[in-house]
Amino acid sequence: MTVTDLSAKAAPAPSARRFRLSWQIALLGVLALLVMMSLARVVTGANDITSGGTVGAAIGLAVPIGLAALGGLWSERSGVVNIGLEGMMIMGTWCGAWGGLTFGSPWAGVIAGAVGGALGGLLHAIATVTFGVDHIISGVAITLLGQGVTQYLSKLVFVGMKGGGETQSPRIPPIESVSVPGIGAPLRDLAGTHMFLLSDLAGVLYGITQNVSLFTIVAILLVPLSFYLLWRTAFGLRLRSCGESPVAAESLGVNVYLYKYVAVVISGALAGLGGAFLSIVAAGIYREGQTGGRGFIGLAAMIFGNWRPGGLAGGALLFGYTDALQLRQGGTSVHALLLVVALLLAAFCVYQLVRQRRTRAALITGIFAILVFAVFTTTDTVPEQFTSFTPHLTTLLVLSLASQRLRMPAADGLPYRKGQAT
Repeated sequence: MTVTDLSAKAAPAPSARRFRLSWQIALLGVLALLVMMSLARVVTGANDITSGGTVGAAIGLAVPIGLAALGGLWSERSGVVNIGLEGMMIMGTWCGAWGGLTFGSPWAGVIAGAVGGALGGLLHAIATVTFGVDHIISGVAITLLGQGVTQYLSKLVFVGMKGGGETQSPRIPPIESVSVPGIGAPLRDLAGTHMFLLSDLAGVLYGITQNVSLFTIVAILLVPLSFYLLWRTAFGLRLRSCGESPVAAESLGVNVYLYKYVAVVISGALAGLGGAFLSIVAAGIYREGQTGGRGFIGLAAMIFGNWRPGGLAGGALLFGYTDALQLRQGGTSVHALLLVVALLLAAFCVYQLVRQRRTRAALITGIFAILVFAVFTTTDTVPEQFTSFTPHLTTLLVLSLASQRLRMPAADGLPYRKGQAT
């Protein structure tokens, strides 16, 4: 055996390059997705899948989910699991309605909703950070408490008010919507021509530039703001260090308890804003149970986004879009979406085979692509029962497909006591 043979055996096999998502790749991905959706629209005739109305509805439905996901991000980056997002959203819905009605301004309701959610976050922080209660148990308790407290407060406050009752509030003053002037009519006309790709692009632009609530704009701006604070400031570095290694952070002088408290309270405030959006903007009225599990879907969007602001925003848009699709055209649009899913699975199969060289995984993905395409070609519509379940099914599928690339903060959910050795 020669020296060359020995060195060849000793040398490690070259590892596959780690995929890094840049804004250029993300833009190309969005364009490719739009092409697939345009193709599905032309083939199926389901023109609503890229219409301005669907896009606008998707953004509106994504906002509360995104705010809840952003709240979960703040909390879990500090090492505290926040299952109580749903309860904090519930408190935000009631407080948002109460604030808007009491002070006669919807923006007062927005602030009140944030305060209501922050109170839930403060209670969660006291239980988990100070008293060491299990994070899951505390979160479930917060959700149950939010449901009970809002029921009691509705009977106490809204009963006797005109239009109010035990399960709902009177009509809340609306928040203004804005539009980019001069482009609404041309975009609407171009979208109405149903041309391949051009009309789809016009529909998307119409949905994001016309009749957009000011609250929606504020919510969208919170995503880059959170990224800047958590990844570009010393404050964010200290906060994230509490979620990765609180013992090491403490050894460097970081007040771990304080940063955990701040993160969980901000988490509750963001979830409360999501609840206030539901009562003030989405419905214009508070109704009991109107969160509909969006706090839990927001938690799924955060996990899908790999605990990153950009990823969770994409997850929230995905869930909001599927919800909007089943609300507007039901089975017809969801059936057209099956073709898009088949094309996406086929593209992912090629990526696994060529780039990652994972033959077995590519084979499984290819089989699923063929099955979805077979369902699409052999049916004309989707049953109504399946259509209403689409957002929840999307949550399960996305989490199962994304599970292999996820990396949660190292100390997320782990108990911490000041001065502990490990």
